[in-house]
Amino acid sequence: MENFRHQMVLQQIQNRGIKDKNIIYAMRTVPRHLFVNDDLQSEAYNDGPLPIGFDQTISQPYIVAFMTEVLKVEQRHSVLEIGTGCGYQSAVLSLLAKHVISLERIKELAESAQYRLKKLGYTNVDVINANGWNGYKQNAPYDRIIVTAGAKTIPKPLINQLANGGIMVIPVGKIMFSQTLRIISKDSNGNVNKEISLPVRFVQLVNK
Repeated sequence: MENFRHQMVLQQIQNRGIKDKNIIYAMRTVPRHLFVNDDLQSEAYNDGPLPIGFDQTISQPYIVAFMTEVLKVEQRHSVLEIGTGCGYQSAVLSLLAKHVISLERIKELAESAQYRLKKLGYTNVDVINANGWNGYKQNAPYDRIIVTAGAKTIPKPLINQLANGGIMVIPVGKIMFSQTLRIISKDSNGNVNKEISLPVRFVQLVNK
């Protein structure tokens, strides 16, 4: 599987313009095949998303890398992730950040992801079974926020929980087929800037 992983990084990540050496290292290191069901492990390094149950997916490798690069994560950063899923994005972030808090609304996915992450040694990730729309005030503010589900609008609680100098990346669109990545940043005075990036397709972020 290691050879497939290295091919994935070269062909799908580096050849598409991802240059951050730390992200390339993380994508080469995290065993993506261990984050999907046994019957899908042979497809784990393909160029696309895969189902993980409960109508959820593990994202395309390039999208994981692109969203992570946009965040410009540093070792001193605290990161809030909305939508743990199987925990793959969490594992990638864990190699880059000081601490990751990941929220997953589906209890079974939250429990399995936490078990998998701890078993594989990603000990700086805490998975919490909670709806991500309102963020997680207990540990706010966060240096970085990543949302891996499509929102119809940008949730205000997440903007409020983003630290000054922080960056958030979130898919936004009223329907799945018209989403774009939005890059939200705050300057040192708390002023918010919003940019539009790639067209994407994610499962819906539930607001309840």
